[in-house]
Amino acid sequence: MIPKVFKEVIDLGDGREISIETGKLAKQAHGSVVVQSGKCMLLCTVVSNYQQSDVDFLPLTVDYREKFAAAGRYPGGFFKREARPSDGEVLTMRLVDRVLRPLFPKDYHAETQVMIQLMSHDDDVMPDAMAGLAASAAIQLSDIPFETPISEARVGRINGEFIINPTQSQLLESDIDMMIGASADSVMMVEGEMDEISEEEMAEAIKFAHEAIKVQCAAQVKLAEAVGKKETREYEPEREDEDLAKKIHEMAYDKVYAVAKAGSSKHERSTAFAEIKEEIKATFSEEELEDLGGLISKYYSKAEKAAIRDLTLKEGLRLDGRKTTDIRPIWCEVDYLPSTHGSAIFTRGETQALATVTLGTSREANQIDMPSFEGEERFYLHYNFPPFSTGEARPIRGTSRREVGHGNLAQRALKGMVPEDCPYTVRVVSEVLESNGSSSMATVCSGTMALMDAGVQLKKPVSGIAMGLISEGDKYAVLSDILGDEDHLGDMDFKVTGTADGITACQMDIKVKGLSYEILVKALKQAREGRLHILDKLVETIAQPNADVKAHAPKMITRRIPNEFIGALIGPGGKVIQELQKETKTTIVINEDPETEEGIVEILGTNQDGIDAVLAKIDSLLFKPEVGSIYEVKVIKMLDFGAVVEYTEAPGNEVLLHVSELAWERTENVSDVVNMGDVFDVKYFGLDPRTKKEKVSRKAIIPKPEGFKERPPRDNNRDNRGNNRGRDNRRDDRKPRGDKRD
Repeated sequence: MIPKVFKEVIDLGDGREISIETGKLAKQAHGSVVVQSGKCMLLCTVVSNYQQSDVDFLPLTVDYREKFAAAGRYPGGFFKREARPSDGEVLTMRLVDRVLRPLFPKDYHAETQVMIQLMSHDDDVMPDAMAGLAASAAIQLSDIPFETPISEARVGRINGEFIINPTQSQLLESDIDMMIGASADSVMMVEGEMDEISEEEMAEAIKFAHEAIKVQCAAQVKLAEAVGKKETREYEPEREDEDLAKKIHEMAYDKVYAVAKAGSSKHERSTAFAEIKEEIKATFSEEELEDLGGLISKYYSKAEKAAIRDLTLKEGLRLDGRKTTDIRPIWCEVDYLPSTHGSAIFTRGETQALATVTLGTSREANQIDMPSFEGEERFYLHYNFPPFSTGEARPIRGTSRREVGHGNLAQRALKGMVPEDCPYTVRVVSEVLESNGSSSMATVCSGTMALMDAGVQLKKPVSGIAMGLISEGDKYAVLSDILGDEDHLGDMDFKVTGTADGITACQMDIKVKGLSYEILVKALKQAREGRLHILDKLVETIAQPNADVKAHAPKMITRRIPNEFIGALIGPGGKVIQELQKETKTTIVINEDPETEEGIVEILGTNQDGIDAVLAKIDSLLFKPEVGSIYEVKVIKMLDFGAVVEYTEAPGNEVLLHVSELAWERTENVSDVVNMGDVFDVKYFGLDPRTKKEKVSRKAIIPKPEGFKERPPRDNNRDNRGNNRGRDNRRDDRKPRGDKRD
């Protein structure tokens, strides 16, 4: 018997709907929903242990997976099974996690797992835009403590009109691709890319998405009420001691304030703070430390955070002595690595990124194979964050989710400035060598310079800055170029990248409720001032892209040829193209353009002579002589009945020069007139109507000898008589074979 199903429908306002359904699938999970739009269906489940974990944080796992069966496809690779998550899935996990995590109680430490699965795919629906809605709806149907429903929505803009959850094809026309996460009251997360939009336009896009999110939050509440809202589970809260908290605050606050005001370096500051903490712990007995050690550390951290925030709000000063709008000292260098195709160092304060650029053919494109999207990236960026960059030693276990997310942000910041006609596949790799502040924004800056150093003709240089916000009541301070500590203690962490003309990408995590759009726009405008300051430093280092790629870097030439010539260029079993690559020391890649029915030939090589040789080969394949024109040829083969000649301007294009077209006089031996290697002119006559082969003539451009008499034309009737020899008549006189036997 099918159980009772509960369902709520959300109207997107343009004929599309999103439904939230529960009661049919995965009923043993603490909460489960199926979210559907069109034929796209997501199943989301949430389970949280009833026992608190012995940790001082929330062990939350958000997992998003796309099943290939959802799109009627097989997974790639030898083992036909979904394995580790793709970068696209990881990015969706991060988007959902960043909105959910702050809404669990701070003292809730039970292991919690949110699993979202794409079960059915629709080409017109992007599933990641519904993942946050599915996660929140599942939690609302559970007894897990959670502050308020949230949802996420993608916003695009086409011809000035905003669109909620646009399709993949609509995004190609859109100048905005932003994902917004919010509750009914507050925006909590923003991430996306834009085509150089203004700060006001960005705020308008966030407002538009927030209105749609309010409707989605209301639908979750309505569904939970229809099912029967469960009582929130009880759990063992963290131990608290108000008297101890007050004591630690009094012991630590003034000392921390003094250290924070001193404007010291990260290492000096950390050492001083550690000493203050140890002094406080020294006032307690061993028994007290054993019993209260965790609370002492917790309350010290609160006192430290309060003192640093107050310093900024009261005096406008920061941990390293800067004012709120100051940018740390910057130095840059390009062409640092001698063997790379492009390189640059960007250092801002105690944050440093070294970026490299590698140029290649379409064969090196990054292949994306997901059930919801198949394609390739001709520009991509990888970000590495080794432990030594923060003075730590820890094991490296593959690429972290953080590295995937930060690399994606930097890639989105830069990719719009790579020209559409760039012939190369471009890979940028950022190695973070020091980190105290935003290394992703340092990656954008070093990546810009490395691309310019490599000779990639960027439309405009891009810079990025990380901003912070500290607020208390009516007081607030927007911080430019935040430190790592300021990221932790602030109310908003937002990263903005752009050119001198507008924003190209952003990533925001807003921790304060009810942030006004006025403060948001002010923060964005302060970020613009910081971006332009940093941009000036980049341009001082390298004013514009190098005109050419480096001498040791591969040069790329692209040629289009008709499809019918592709086979000739490749040759039987690839023999021609393989030999050509070997001889010219180039890489040749051929792709077909289905729209124009042409072949796109990419020629990559460091030696211009080799590239020219490949171009000459292509020209020779495409060479078509014109009737009546005269061409220079070279003898490449001698035959009894003529000479095979090759057009000198199109090597490889051969034609037979018949012995009768060598000279006006009768030629007994071909070698009497021409020899191997001889170069001379011939006239092209097109196809000979008698032989149906191309005809060229040497004698046609040579004056007739004086007194020359042409041979009379052949008598076709006489030839026919000679060929028949009366055989037809003899056949008629013969008796049938059967009669002869008789």
